[in-house]
Amino acid sequence: MTVLRFVLGDQLSRSVSSLRDVAPDDVILLAEVGEETGYVRHHKRKIAFLFAAMRHFAEDLRQEGLRVEYRTLDEDAPADSFTAALMEAVQRHRPERVVVTEPGEWRVRQMMEGWERALGLPVEIRPDDRFLCDHATFEAWAEGLKGLRMEYFYREMRRRTGFLMDGEAPVGGRWNFDFANRERLPAEIEPPPRPDFPPDAETQAVLDLVSRRFGNHFGDLDGFDYPVTRQDALRYLDWFVEDALPRFGPYQDAMRQGAPLLFHSHLSALINCGLLGPQECCLRADDAYHAGAAPIEAVEGFIRQIIGWREFVRGIYWREMPGYGERNALGATRPLPDFFWTGETEMNCLAQAIGETKRNAYAHHIQRLMVLGNFCLLAGLDPTAVQEWYLVVYHDAYEWVEMPNVVGMILFADGGLFASKPYAASGNYIHKMSDYCENCVFDVTRKLGPRACPFNYLYWDFLDRNGKTLRGNQRLRQPYQTLDRMSGERRTAIRDDARRFLDRLPSGGDY
Repeated sequence: MTVLRFVLGDQLSRSVSSLRDVAPDDVILLAEVGEETGYVRHHKRKIAFLFAAMRHFAEDLRQEGLRVEYRTLDEDAPADSFTAALMEAVQRHRPERVVVTEPGEWRVRQMMEGWERALGLPVEIRPDDRFLCDHATFEAWAEGLKGLRMEYFYREMRRRTGFLMDGEAPVGGRWNFDFANRERLPAEIEPPPRPDFPPDAETQAVLDLVSRRFGNHFGDLDGFDYPVTRQDALRYLDWFVEDALPRFGPYQDAMRQGAPLLFHSHLSALINCGLLGPQECCLRADDAYHAGAAPIEAVEGFIRQIIGWREFVRGIYWREMPGYGERNALGATRPLPDFFWTGETEMNCLAQAIGETKRNAYAHHIQRLMVLGNFCLLAGLDPTAVQEWYLVVYHDAYEWVEMPNVVGMILFADGGLFASKPYAASGNYIHKMSDYCENCVFDVTRKLGPRACPFNYLYWDFLDRNGKTLRGNQRLRQPYQTLDRMSGERRTAIRDDARRFLDRLPSGGDY
């Protein structure tokens, strides 16, 4: 009897659990559905990337001799939802059962759990074992802990996976080499040229579809040049390990105007949709270290991003849902400024990060956390609006990874569930790690007044207005001591500058 295997757009792995025992007579269903493009209005480039990757993955399966049913959004009667696509496929093929891999998002899991009753036949939901830490293991690690810290979870993952381990001890005698990875990029150092991935006919057809149907969505499609096949994804991984990883470490927090990618891997969207596996990426980096081709601080930083942060935030998401996205410990309510959609702001650091996001559906982690996120935190922007923005604009964003990073890391909206303090900073941090301030109308050395960098007075205003909530945080003891030593006139001037700036923020626009 036929088994219908439904593969979602972020499960484009031949080894995904729903396909592991596929038989020649089984039917594999993939579907571009309207609901998934519209529950938030995703970046045009994000939609194009996923649809192109899905179509190429389906063709790879056909080349294996497998039976594939692929539903496109540009057919005469496209499916409105995952449920509709599945029900129509069941009516056509009359399978004995349906097999799926658990989804990454809570709302889709709730949808899946209703399929068996709606279809009247068995639906097997298999674990997504592409992740290296399953739900039960994360729960067991987190049980009884007062605070959940990624660093300690990461050490357990190092022990479990064996990456950069020398028996029970970390290679190099340290678990974390962050202290060596905070250098500003010297002007004379240029990032290595990246390989080209020009669109083929299938990808171009997707780009044309997205341009027609989603022309009013945020973002640009011009110059689309990103891997959409397993073969090209592997080529991009090879390039990163050989050409960029050796210098990734010290400059991973650096920012340079006009150079959005620097030495970053740019692989996150490929990992999150399944074209690359997290373990194989870490293995390549680990092998490069042991072969002497990349230094420990670069390899450790890259591996930590994958088996540390990526696995950790996924565990947080599933442990805290539902309701995690509704948390607002600091009572932030300010609407998202219009320039988050246009990039038109005098603050050059924001203009650069938003402009690169608009063009590429990508910004690296420091731009997301310490420029864009820092502004959202200091300005007291509504956590729901900020979450939606991050989910819309990045091609690697799914709710499981976006929500904990925004709620927990960026906005401290969960009250410190896993962040030991709010990641708030003045303009000095951005000046130290980038060349943005050199091209800005605001002066990063000024603390007050109309030409002062807004980050400077917004930082102290943030601490002042959130004192009742944050003063007890030991990691903020020194900043609050500094604030308390300020004269009453200076604190009044800080509040006045912050109020004038925030009250002038344009809001109410749409994307």
